[in-house]
Amino acid sequence: MADTLREKIHMEVSKVVVGKKDVIDGIISTIIAGGHVLLEGVPGVAKTLIAKAVASSLGLDFARIQFVPDLLPSDITGTMVFRGGEFVFHKGPIFTEILLVDEVNRAPPKTQAALLQAMQEREVTVWGSTYKLPPLFTVIATMNPVEFEGVYPLSEAQVDRFMSKVVLDYPTIDEMVEIIDKQEVIEEWPVEPVITREELLKAKKRIWRIHVDDNIKRYAAYIVERTRRDPRVLLGGSPRAVIAMIQLARAFALLEGRDYVVPDDVKRMAHYALDHRIILKPEAKLSRATPEAVVDDAVESVEPP
Repeated sequence: MADTLREKIHMEVSKVVVGKKDVIDGIISTIIAGGHVLLEGVPGVAKTLIAKAVASSLGLDFARIQFVPDLLPSDITGTMVFRGGEFVFHKGPIFTEILLVDEVNRAPPKTQAALLQAMQEREVTVWGSTYKLPPLFTVIATMNPVEFEGVYPLSEAQVDRFMSKVVLDYPTIDEMVEIIDKQEVIEEWPVEPVITREELLKAKKRIWRIHVDDNIKRYAAYIVERTRRDPRVLLGGSPRAVIAMIQLARAFALLEGRDYVVPDDVKRMAHYALDHRIILKPEAKLSRATPEAVVDDAVESVEPP
């Protein structure tokens, strides 16, 4: 039997998703920590399926927007329409709880900016009126790591707005066989909520009461500092990065049923919080260095408390 919230979510999501427990951990930890997810993976690795399954397991509304070059900000946020002799606000698809944005770098910068503003402020302003987004509003934005034509790359500042980056790799041979067998089950969609909205909102508030010892805070800060000192790095982790690490660690501890953070929580969340925030020097890229390797070296070089 599943005892912790994490185990319950994994058990429910596994009805339609094969493996990928680390991906699911990263997504649900980010949701509970109040952040947004950058989900990277090539086409066909079940990014939409995982996002929808996580939303269903949490009992949250789910919507999907396909970003394309001619998408306008109003296509996301909504617009005023003339109805019954007056203008009324017609809400866009952003008014949901889990919003999957497919290929976020395919829309022009103005549309990207409208999305990122809503992510930061959790509200939408149209014609001078402000509309609040749901309290559990979370963006899961996907990016294809191998396409470079017809895209509008996100700036470093925009990428930094995502609390975590979760990478979805190809499945193994055995997992692909199991995926084939699950196709009929996916059509039936058996995923049920394991928590109510009210309980999830309480969990989001409860993470502030998850104890983080000062030595663990210093441990996280030292890891981030090491990324800045790495000679391969042009731009390392910022204060926002260490905040993200601690908040994700708190959320994971809560999912595990603990009221305190251990060093392994910080290590587990390091890649989610740091990988997308590391900018390498041009010569380091030529030598095939990666942000992931920088984070691995930083974690290994700092002694846990």
